[in-house]
Amino acid sequence: MTDLYLVRHGETDWNRQRRIQGRTDIPLNDTGREQARLTGMLLTRRPITRVVASPLGRARETAEIIARELGLPEPELHDALVERDYGAAEGLSFHDIDTRYPEGTPVPGRETREEVAERIVPALIRLAADHPGEALVVVSHGGAIRAALLAAAPDEGFGIITNSSVHTFHVAEGDLRLVAFDDAVELASVDPRAGDLDVQNAVEARDDRSA
Repeated sequence: MTDLYLVRHGETDWNRQRRIQGRTDIPLNDTGREQARLTGMLLTRRPITRVVASPLGRARETAEIIARELGLPEPELHDALVERDYGAAEGLSFHDIDTRYPEGTPVPGRETREEVAERIVPALIRLAADHPGEALVVVSHGGAIRAALLAAAPDEGFGIITNSSVHTFHVAEGDLRLVAFDDAVELASVDPRAGDLDVQNAVEARDDRSA
């Protein structure tokens, strides 16, 4: 069995401005770097053996900070861990999204949640197969993590995936199993300066309402 600790990247200026990032490569801000440091410190409570990450800068830097806190080598980067592609919505504010694409209106170029799951779940299972018996931190993104959560526990209801939150999975015999949404090690990892976290993942929440 392999343990996977999926971590959402720290805060960026676009998170704070409530703009959709997707594949757009926006760096961490200072709050996000501090969130990553705190999460890395909390994860020292777990027997982590390696850190892997999406290649997008906000995830890569979060992973680098966590790896330093854990005393581990630089993170491995895996393309399959990138964020959901939000197509024409990227760069828009949540208000602009609702104006241009009211609920029920397709967003041109947006990757479906099913398509995200089709790449993220096999990637996680491959990581586990390559590192049996280990414990890995996997730094990714809100949309990608939500797809993994829904694939592993389709009947569960999940709240907001906050910046630098931790979500724990086991993989055994090729099966991805959710252990904890918002793992207890996560509780202190969200800096109160991060702003209104209830709206940071609004596009994902809108998908839930229209499903």
